[in-house]
Amino acid sequence: MGTPFTIRIFVPDGEPEGIRIIDRMNWTGTGIIFPRVKWEEVKLRTEMGKTGIYILVGYQDNDSDLHRIYIGQADGISNRIESHIKKKDFWDWAVCFVSNSGGLNRAHVTWLEYELIQRAKKINRCHLDNSNEPQEPSLSEAEKADTQGFLNEMLQILPLVGLRVFEPVKTINVNATIGKLNVETLKSKPPQWYKGEDTLIVPAQKEGFEESFLGEKCWYAIRISSGMLERIKYIAAYQTAPIKAITHYALVDYIEPYGESGKYKLIFKGEPIAIKPIPYADANKGTMQGIKYTHFEKLQKASKLSDFDKPLRDFDKLG
Repeated sequence: MGTPFTIRIFVPDGEPEGIRIIDRMNWTGTGIIFPRVKWEEVKLRTEMGKTGIYILVGYQDNDSDLHRIYIGQADGISNRIESHIKKKDFWDWAVCFVSNSGGLNRAHVTWLEYELIQRAKKINRCHLDNSNEPQEPSLSEAEKADTQGFLNEMLQILPLVGLRVFEPVKTINVNATIGKLNVETLKSKPPQWYKGEDTLIVPAQKEGFEESFLGEKCWYAIRISSGMLERIKYIAAYQTAPIKAITHYALVDYIEPYGESGKYKLIFKGEPIAIKPIPYADANKGTMQGIKYTHFEKLQKASKLSDFDKPLRDFDKLG
């Protein structure tokens, strides 16, 4: 458990999604969060003329689930962000941090920029728009300790305003038993951990199936209800037209969050396993437009997609 803390949020324009000013007791910093459309108001604030660090936040494209971010710093952040208004179209909102005591200088914010870029690259939860990578500036031992403390405060605040790209991913290990299994065992007689839906069937187009399901041995980005997260043991791929059949399945090793919109990435244990195709056949229209939960036993015995709608009987006798 981390150390409890409190933040204060001031909303100067009275709009919850507008400009927000964040501070903390006994902290020399101030955070400013604002949507791009509020820039003309924000740039007039005194905080924006100070030395600081800023992060521009948006998306790579309309279909992206990962944030695209740009990390920057300046002696006066207002002028720098003004240039990004003209030259960078991707960002929708920004968060800035300055010192309300004047305690941050150019070397400090350059170090903060360096550390955030390194952290974003290592954690790999976003698309980083920075093309130039700054060198770590030379700080005294005392200065580095103080600046690290400022960074720690920032990293506690950022998830609370919807930016988790600097947080390590918290994975869900599906089952400790998985470590004792191998692909040959799975092919002959897959284990049964409990009597419930343990398999996720996902629709997959040709490119995504070949690149991610078979190539990367993972699947993303999908929404999974929280009650199912620790129950999913297998994932099966339904290849869309022209194949229109379930053709492979894989054992899930672990699950991790993907992006900021409640979606997940499933990482497989071992190679996906090819099965006798289970065709769409007489299934109702739209049956595989989204994900489908089922029992692994049904996956083993189904001869067509509509079989998954039948009740599971004599569970203990199946194998």
